[in-house]
Amino acid sequence: MLMVQVFSVPENRRMYWRETIRQMYDIGIGSLIIVCLIAVFIGAVTAIQFAYQLDGTLVPDYYIGYIVRDMTIIELAPMLTCLVLAGKVGSNMASEIGGMRQKEHIDAMEIMGVNTASYLIMPKIIAALFVIPILVIISAFVSILGGFVASVPTGVLSVNEYVLGLRSFYVPYNIIIMLVKAVTFAFILTSVSCYQGYYVRGGSIELGKASTQAVVYSDILILLADLILVTVMTT
Repeated sequence: MLMVQVFSVPENRRMYWRETIRQMYDIGIGSLIIVCLIAVFIGAVTAIQFAYQLDGTLVPDYYIGYIVRDMTIIELAPMLTCLVLAGKVGSNMASEIGGMRQKEHIDAMEIMGVNTASYLIMPKIIAALFVIPILVIISAFVSILGGFVASVPTGVLSVNEYVLGLRSFYVPYNIIIMLVKAVTFAFILTSVSCYQGYYVRGGSIELGKASTQAVVYSDILILLADLILVTVMTT
């Protein structure tokens, strides 16, 4: 029911556009550093862990690059990036909207005839649907670089072996899976967080609970959506 109000025709397109651009900047630039840091360690740990698993087996070492690439693209980059963003971006959205609700800013806007659900939530969702897939792509790229840093300078692999692994058994369809996951998770974490903030009631304790619930519910739904998408798109 909330989404019906959110995706209604904007009263002032210029104001909505400005708010969308602001949200894109906050979500994208504001989250870039933490996303890159996490991505580096994702790739590095995956490479080191798989090298440990291959020790003493007949599997070629260049498979490390292959596993890092596919694990990052299909699963780790979209899921872990969005789980982190649910904690950073989602809790911030819930707190921002919830604070406006408690201070009666939303009530004042509604008295002036503003569709507050649309004005406060739609720019956030649109911005997330555009920016979070870009962050996921950056995360996948940086994660692959992290695997390179963890395996090549340490002598686990040569440059040629790692590159051979990256180029082996490549399936372009995996990129589609990654982007579908990114868009789905972006919608979940923004809509759930905005819902929790928009309908918060009470004081600061309730606002804190709403922010916590936004993160918890978003993470649970992201994991559930991940399972459903993997089942549907890979079987």
